[in-house]
Amino acid sequence: MANERPQVVIVGAGFGGLWAVRGLAGAPVDVLLVDRNNYHTFLPLLYQVAAAELEPEAIAYPIRSILREMPNARFLLAEVEEVDLAARQLQTSVGPVPYDYLVLALGSAPHFFGVPGAREHAFTLKSMEDAIRLRNHVLGRFEAAQWQQDPDARARALTFVVVGGGPTGVEFAGALAELINGPLRRDYPDLDFRSARVILLEAQSTLLPGLPERLQQYARRRLEQMGVDVRLQALVEEIAPAQVRIRAGEVIQSDTVVWTAGVQGVPGADRWGLPTGRAGRVAVLPTLQVPGHPEVYVIGDLAYVEQEGRPLPMVAPVATQQGKAVAANLRRQLQGQELQPFRYRDRGTMATIGRNAAVAQVYGRSFTGFIAWVLWLGVHLFNLIGFRNRLLVMLSWAWDYFFYERVVRLQMPRLDPDGK
Repeated sequence: MANERPQVVIVGAGFGGLWAVRGLAGAPVDVLLVDRNNYHTFLPLLYQVAAAELEPEAIAYPIRSILREMPNARFLLAEVEEVDLAARQLQTSVGPVPYDYLVLALGSAPHFFGVPGAREHAFTLKSMEDAIRLRNHVLGRFEAAQWQQDPDARARALTFVVVGGGPTGVEFAGALAELINGPLRRDYPDLDFRSARVILLEAQSTLLPGLPERLQQYARRRLEQMGVDVRLQALVEEIAPAQVRIRAGEVIQSDTVVWTAGVQGVPGADRWGLPTGRAGRVAVLPTLQVPGHPEVYVIGDLAYVEQEGRPLPMVAPVATQQGKAVAANLRRQLQGQELQPFRYRDRGTMATIGRNAAVAQVYGRSFTGFIAWVLWLGVHLFNLIGFRNRLLVMLSWAWDYFFYERVVRLQMPRLDPDGK
């Protein structure tokens, strides 16, 4: 006998997709969650994997374990290759998947703004593979510098350029500076650390745009106290294999460039007939539906939604709230009720800047220093999925805090896509 329950397919196990699945637990539908990885990654802490603060498994959680308590939800490990809106079917790496309702929560990809060489030569921080690759590279530069006789080559190996002064760039620059000036300095007692530099480049006139000026200035002062060379209005013109060219004409010699300057919707949505616009994002209705396709929803970084005349930011809180909203609207849609427009409730923004220092704007109030740092710790621990992950992260943070030591300074072997 054919299954008469509607099939809801959710593509992407990030914040938006996962919260949508949770919101449909117990609903009179069959939910299929599709993702190319079998784990959910807590992306706000990805930079700490790259900076050797956390192990990868501390911020990853098995999707099947999450769905274990949801009898109406299943998981498919596959890559989505095409969306056939007319046939209501996905083409995936393991075959076709039909749907009655579709939720696309595919996330975002790095946006290089057409900067020559950025895609080819810069490291990014959008996936677990990115973080592990970057950690291996950073540690490898110190191994290379240890035996490098050419002072110019040694200085190039120990110069780390971070492009982008948003939360990810600020947090990674601070974490990298602490790694260099703490554990690595002790690991390499014969290495001249006067050549080691962390340079943060921001094209605008301030760090952390969108936050109050007091928090922006605090972040800059704190980074500079940690030894980070902060350069504002430094527009990158070109990235070559061992150098970065800035519009002012300066060329920075560096083996390591980390790109955190921008994101865009994942490529491919335009080929599927979805109405993409600015930064490759899909312009959706206030209900988060695709115009002309009431059975298709787009949420998270891929969705373009304006509120009070401005596009919503591509951050995790927006995705989680949209996931909950879509689940509620799907329930209404099944019952023939009127759908509700989505409205984002901004609870605040925060960024950590090393030990005992952070900036936070929570419910309209601004905090800096230790209080903001404690708030940051609490929020991120609370939002991690799984007790084991919370425990691992808390223990790693405590070890680092009390002993000034990072236990993940390992150059792990990387697997190719086939797992070999």
